[in-house]
Amino acid sequence: MPQLSHKMRRLSQSLLLASSMVSAIDVTIPVAVPKAAPTVSPNLVSLSIEQDRWIDWAGTSEPNQFFNNALDNLVQISQASPWIRIGADSEDHTLFSYDVEYEEDIFPPSTAITPYPEATNITAGTRFYEIISHLPAGTHVHWGVNLGQYNITATYLETAALVAAFESPAVKDAGITLDFIEVGNEADLYANNGARNSSWNIYEYVDQWTSFATNVSATAKLSDSSYTKLIGCAFAGSSHNNLSGFSPQAAFADGLLDSTPGRLIRTISQHQYSGSFCTGGGAVLQDLMTKSYIRGNITVFLPDINATHAEGLDYILGETNSMSCHGAPDVSNTAGAALWLLDYSLFASQVGISRLHFHEGIGYKYNLIQPATLNYSILDGSPIAPLAPHVQAPYYGAIIAAEAIGSTGTAQVIEIPINETDVSGYAFFEYGKLERAVFINTIAYLPGDTTRNSTHIDLSFTGYGASTTMTIKRLDIGYANDTSGLTWGGQTYETPDALVSGPEVIETVPVSAGVDLQETEAVLIQFL
Repeated sequence: MPQLSHKMRRLSQSLLLASSMVSAIDVTIPVAVPKAAPTVSPNLVSLSIEQDRWIDWAGTSEPNQFFNNALDNLVQISQASPWIRIGADSEDHTLFSYDVEYEEDIFPPSTAITPYPEATNITAGTRFYEIISHLPAGTHVHWGVNLGQYNITATYLETAALVAAFESPAVKDAGITLDFIEVGNEADLYANNGARNSSWNIYEYVDQWTSFATNVSATAKLSDSSYTKLIGCAFAGSSHNNLSGFSPQAAFADGLLDSTPGRLIRTISQHQYSGSFCTGGGAVLQDLMTKSYIRGNITVFLPDINATHAEGLDYILGETNSMSCHGAPDVSNTAGAALWLLDYSLFASQVGISRLHFHEGIGYKYNLIQPATLNYSILDGSPIAPLAPHVQAPYYGAIIAAEAIGSTGTAQVIEIPINETDVSGYAFFEYGKLERAVFINTIAYLPGDTTRNSTHIDLSFTGYGASTTMTIKRLDIGYANDTSGLTWGGQTYETPDALVSGPEVIETVPVSAGVDLQETEAVLIQFL
């Protein structure tokens, strides 16, 4: 039946196509990789997890199998687990107590805008850190500790428990590694959230970070030869829009990298959201999906990226997603957000961002994965019948990115020049030769639209040895604001255990036939 259903759907789309507007574009792709093409990691799309309900993600007495299955889907495709960053706002509200087994949290009331708020206080115990062993084997971890409360004892105790957990036989046997410790989350906002007074500035930050990071480094026995290193900055935005004067450049100028712990920094992290829902309203799905908007939200970081690379350091978006304050309803949780995530991530790879950590929390609207049963709506906080763990529409964007990049670890990616405001394309090369391409149509096709237009893409190549046959795999979407019912190559991940289901559907056609790309659609081409 899934195969028949898919055929019927494609037939209805073909009939719709016959009555809609079809434009045509010529796209040229090099057969051999250009010299400037960056190598892109299979785990380009990774995760950031709000620390306050970490035990729901990891599981206590046993692993959270749904979460692990959702991660393992990506491992099976890319042979690399997504990196997991644990911390965010919660890292600056976490204390430690030997009297607590896992954690004890204090939460503010739920509201219609923020149905699942972050905890205002988290007290973690030893097992809170030990359950890191429940993650898939080989997972790389980036963990945040408390700077915001200016409590050096708390930070020391957290660090000691964290390091002890990663030194346990269970974690070592699984090859789960603590790659980075992050000291403080979004310190540039401390003057706004009450963690510091109004005179707080970058100079004070560097001084206090150095003091705390010195203690963390000594506790964790970090050194030039240790595996674990430090993350730098973790600021809330780019130097372009950060009016408080916080930026990697300012931190470098004030001596961040010259201090003893500063010399252990290997990666600079900044955070980015493409809009805000903190006061409700104002979010439009088409705005999020628009090609120029996506590029503007990434290129704003270019001065920070270039300054970081000039210091010989890696650069990541350590926390990112669609709309801040947990996402906007009927925007962040939709099929359109899957296309946004795909284009946003692949474009980020083109400007020197090596990894993006999409932020997740229990019940957040923009989650890729909802790993726990929910009892009230993520959209407005109203009571609902228990909703079992499930993946959300943006998860498909991560799946497609992993499949496009592949599993060799050698993939090089370029953005394909396309002089269209609503079509994006990327070419993927293995060992110097063109292998795959992704095309994305970012026009939001919505209920009430009378026609679903399509763009026909005719392909040509520069260089010798171009393929003459290709396969086409489609992300099948009804409407851009759909929150379920997506299929990738005829298959669904919307299953009780997060495992893929259904027969794979792939078209094989001559390259000369080109490809039709509907509004609100993405395709992956494999050149044979």
